[in-house]
Amino acid sequence: QVQLVESGGGLVQAGGSLKLSCAASGRTFSGYNMGWFRQAPGKEREFVAAISWSGGRSGYADSVKGRFTISRDNAKNTVYLQMNSLKPEDTAAYYCAADRSPSPLLRVAVANYNYWGQGTQVTVSS
Repeated sequence: QVQLVESGGGLVQAGGSLKLSCAASGRTFSGYNMGWFRQAPGKEREFVAAISWSGGRSGYADSVKGRFTISRDNAKNTVYLQMNSLKPEDTAAYYCAADRSPSPLLRVAVANYNYWGQGTQVTVSS
């Protein structure tokens, strides 16, 4: 079992930056691939970024590629999402999630992730 708690959301102007953190409990955190997703009002939850259990591989949605960076510190049981050059369309609740599958692939579907945090709100003003 893994429990996830996100933090770091807030209100920022377009062009600004935020860094989200996701603190995990549980001894198996370092064995899981991790992902960040977001959900805007009236829209489905969508993939943002994922990182392998070792941190050696990462993947991004096209909409955030080049602006967002996912990273992790297994010693601190924490995964991060650095968000730069934020746009109003990045406004959403952001969720971190853990994929307990042994698959080496970085998966992008919501259904592939087993554990979820409660979310942190990011609002980007124009």
